[in-house]
Amino acid sequence: MSITGGTALARQLTRADDGIPVDTPRVPAREAAERELSRPMYHENDPNLLQRALNRFWEWVGGLFDSASGVAPGGPLGVVVIVLIVVALFAALWWRLGTPRRIPGTARTLFDEGPRSAAAHRATAETHAAAGRWNQAAQERMRAIVRALEERALLDPRPGRTADEAASEAGRPLPGHAARLRTAAREFDDITYGGRTADEETYQRLSALDLDLESAKPQLSTASGGTAE
Repeated sequence: MSITGGTALARQLTRADDGIPVDTPRVPAREAAERELSRPMYHENDPNLLQRALNRFWEWVGGLFDSASGVAPGGPLGVVVIVLIVVALFAALWWRLGTPRRIPGTARTLFDEGPRSAAAHRATAETHAAAGRWNQAAQERMRAIVRALEERALLDPRPGRTADEAASEAGRPLPGHAARLRTAAREFDDITYGGRTADEETYQRLSALDLDLESAKPQLSTASGGTAE
């Protein structure tokens, strides 16, 4: 075959009868394929975003499980046994210790509102007591006790004072009532922060202390003006 004939044959192979190239360049072909595959008809059954996220999550969990089973003795069964042992230990601790409560000794403010008179606290306490709300009644009566001591200048008015601090400070000028004051402060903390439920007897005990303190004569020679150390 001559050179001229070979060239003509090559031209015939690279072009169709209508003059359009037989071979399509790579980039336009890829773009055409991407446009075709992006049509909605090809993605009707694709998982939504949430499903894809869940799939990724379970794949991650499966990977962790596979890694753990490769290290734990006994393979997957060993991992299951270890998990059951941990759950059993946690349940035993929960049953033994109960629901976690606030740590004793944490600073607990006695007054959670603005300043009110002792008479106002007593009136609120009586309202709660009449309705059988003994927790609130006992709390308000303890606040009335401390506010009355402040009004008599046996305690310095101080924001942020706790019931324990008030009882300790008031016990100095009133040593004859120091033990009852400490008991009242402990009951207030147990009711307010320890989950204890007050009853009528608790309220009557605090009311009696309040009345006794009204007529109690302080030992001014040992009074410190209520300042905390």
